[in-house]
Amino acid sequence: MSMETVNFEHLALQPGDRVLDLGCGEGRHTITAYLMGNVDSVGVDLSLKDLNTTRQRFSEFEDQDNFEKSLNISVANGQSLPFADGSFDKVICSEVLEHIPNYRAVLKEITRVLKTGGIFVASVPRFFPEWVCWQFSDAYHEVEGGHVRIFNASHLKEDIETNGFIFFKRHWAHSLHVPYWWLKCIFWREGDEPQAAIVETYHRFLVWDLMKKPWITQFLDKLFNPIIGKSVVMYFVKTLASNNKSPNSSTDHSTADASNTSSEPLEPSTSQQTEVSS
Repeated sequence: MSMETVNFEHLALQPGDRVLDLGCGEGRHTITAYLMGNVDSVGVDLSLKDLNTTRQRFSEFEDQDNFEKSLNISVANGQSLPFADGSFDKVICSEVLEHIPNYRAVLKEITRVLKTGGIFVASVPRFFPEWVCWQFSDAYHEVEGGHVRIFNASHLKEDIETNGFIFFKRHWAHSLHVPYWWLKCIFWREGDEPQAAIVETYHRFLVWDLMKKPWITQFLDKLFNPIIGKSVVMYFVKTLASNNKSPNSSTDHSTADASNTSSEPLEPSTSQQTEVSS
């Protein structure tokens, strides 16, 4: 069982859709898209380790008798996707843009590979919970591959709309995870150091909640999400105007940048694609 940030009801998946999960990590949304219907679910990430985890997890869910759906994973850079224009009906980019110095180049690629009329969903850490984490711990955002900026969600929305997208839905997610990250930042540990007891205890609570989903925590999460949800999730439709827009002309609306934002993400050493479903 995984923790989804995206609400798939708003993606309106249709049979035959091709869905891209950009920066798929360990595959939570890639696998969920596969399970939701007869679609071609494609996950890309820079981390081969995370993609191997995705493949291992997917083995528990693969329907080998259904040839109308598939799941494929590939090492790829979001700033130069190995797909033709208009290749996808839906694009998911969840908790990724805050890691990328030149996030506007990624928005340009998303615009390119998404079909006109297709749906794009982006999620990033919400401003206030993220800002508190930065105040409690420099190490939180200075670790390799960490967050390089704090987004103002309204400004990111405008940035995406500038590229020819129409916004149609916003919600928040994971309010119960906010105290965990605040505690983790307050009692920050390096490397293999054991976590503080209070951090370990709260983590066990979150795992229990994910597995059991008791009504009380589900209710509390929904109650507090609009107030202090950890992630903000926004949904857009690509218009014909997107074909004439260039994200390079938009203003950088990020609110805070780490000192290393001038660097570019490393290119993957291989363009290997791993097919995990026939």
